[in-house]
Amino acid sequence: MADLDSISTNRPLVSALTRSPSLTVEQRQQLEELLADKAAGASAFADAVADVDVSPEQRATLLQRLAGMRVVERVQMGLKGNREERMALIRDPCKVVQRAVLQSSRLTDREVETFASMASLSDEVLRMIAMNRKFRRNYAVVRNLMNNPKTPLDLTLHMLPSISAPDLKKLATNKNVSDPLRTAAMRLQVQRKGRET
Repeated sequence: MADLDSISTNRPLVSALTRSPSLTVEQRQQLEELLADKAAGASAFADAVADVDVSPEQRATLLQRLAGMRVVERVQMGLKGNREERMALIRDPCKVVQRAVLQSSRLTDREVETFASMASLSDEVLRMIAMNRKFRRNYAVVRNLMNNPKTPLDLTLHMLPSISAPDLKKLATNKNVSDPLRTAAMRLQVQRKGRET
């Protein structure tokens, strides 16, 4: 799944891979999504396209294009499309399309920062961002993931020690994050103050 560009364009390979006994459940689901031949329909993208920062005419055109595309075509668009297309496709109902957006060579740090702060994304997309070392090197991505209420707790607790003191203080009082994370942030803040004295 690391090379979606090659896999998505080779249907016989995808079919052969689905029969592999060593696949995880998630990998099998994503390969089956690639084999799906039907378009998703306009309703699947209405909310995602509404959030894209373009003119109403461009928004309607993007919605029409996405609604008529098969999964493989959306994967290719996620890998090779422009910023507006990636912003809409990151909220695609298919996980394989979301993964393609995150694998795009055109993806900028600013876009990943935006994705990390979007509470409308699935926790699986946020997990993919958090698990990517390249993305985690950007402090703004880590900070946005920490403050996103949808980021899985196990990831936020793991990243907590890398947060700066001012951001830790804000996190400890942030009512949008989970109670265990807020409590852990307060505890870490007290520990850091104890070391300073």
